[in-house]
Amino acid sequence: MILLLTTLFLIVIAFLVIRLYPSFGAAPKEERLSRIQQSPNYSNGQFQNPVKTKMQIDDVPFFKLIKEFLSNNENRIPQSPIAVLPIEKSSFHQDPSEVSICWLGHSTLLIKIDGKLILTDPVFSQRVSPFSFLGTKAFAYSENYSLEDLPEVDLVLISHDHYDHLDYQTIKKLSNKKVPFLTALGVGAHLERWGIAPERITELDWGETFWLTNQVSLTATPARHFSGRGLTNRFSTLWASWVISGSSKRLFFGADSGYFPGFKTLGGKYGPFDIAMLECGQYSPYWPFIHMSPEETLQAAADLKAQAVLPIHWAKYKLSIHPWTEPVERLLAASNQQQTTIATPSIGEIFTLDDTLPQKRWWAKEIN
Repeated sequence: MILLLTTLFLIVIAFLVIRLYPSFGAAPKEERLSRIQQSPNYSNGQFQNPVKTKMQIDDVPFFKLIKEFLSNNENRIPQSPIAVLPIEKSSFHQDPSEVSICWLGHSTLLIKIDGKLILTDPVFSQRVSPFSFLGTKAFAYSENYSLEDLPEVDLVLISHDHYDHLDYQTIKKLSNKKVPFLTALGVGAHLERWGIAPERITELDWGETFWLTNQVSLTATPARHFSGRGLTNRFSTLWASWVISGSSKRLFFGADSGYFPGFKTLGGKYGPFDIAMLECGQYSPYWPFIHMSPEETLQAAADLKAQAVLPIHWAKYKLSIHPWTEPVERLLAASNQQQTTIATPSIGEIFTLDDTLPQKRWWAKEIN
């Protein structure tokens, strides 16, 4: 009887924490929920992947996986702080005709296109978790970026609601600014709970387009992934990749996705792309369908008809069990068999698409 009461008590406490603690976000309701329910990508009470997708293989060795994840052997985290570059705000105010990109680690990017500056998946907290004292901690950088280091942006783009892409503390700091947000269906519920005014939020279904200016558009496109910030709300909001089009350049921001035939469809419909920013990290043989291996990243780029690839979703958090430099090394090794250019800028480095793309192995000095 005592065990039963204790279990019930813990369940109630967990429910209250998830319900009341703000970083868990909010559930879509009323008009937002009605729109979700009308989506062709929503059925049986949840969003569906473009192809049948398991979250993991059937026989994951749970305790072995936990042991491997907790281990820092095999170069799974950097042994010294990663040397990153300070953000040069003035560089984004130079030639507006140039398309320039600055990668800030994981999936956070500053993208200037036709004079407009877009910030993707801004995560500046030290842990990707609902709690500041639990969860995976960010790798040590020589300089910790913050919103105060960034130039003023014209749009914040959120791909989906996972903690390593949608950061409560960062969004709270953005709530006092006037910058608009663009995201996938349902994610706006989190943003509103955290103080973002509804008129600043635009939510898109796959295939829908938002025009930032007469020249710059962003289209939400399918990805093979999932969503959810709590124990019971998986698939309750949509996840998306994004086509970013300007007057002369076209970019693809893949965010999170396992490999699927849809990349070839997207390449045929929206390509070719001048560059594709694709996930290249946090993969595992235990969850091969929701994240890509580096070799699949390269194939996705080919399917998209991308002239170049910027590998993202690595070099900031340990969310899998591979060595921290393995993603980019495997990607470069695979690229030797193809003509796709792999851009490897230092974290914080600004490069333009009209110049020779950076290709130095900056991470090598971090592991010597």
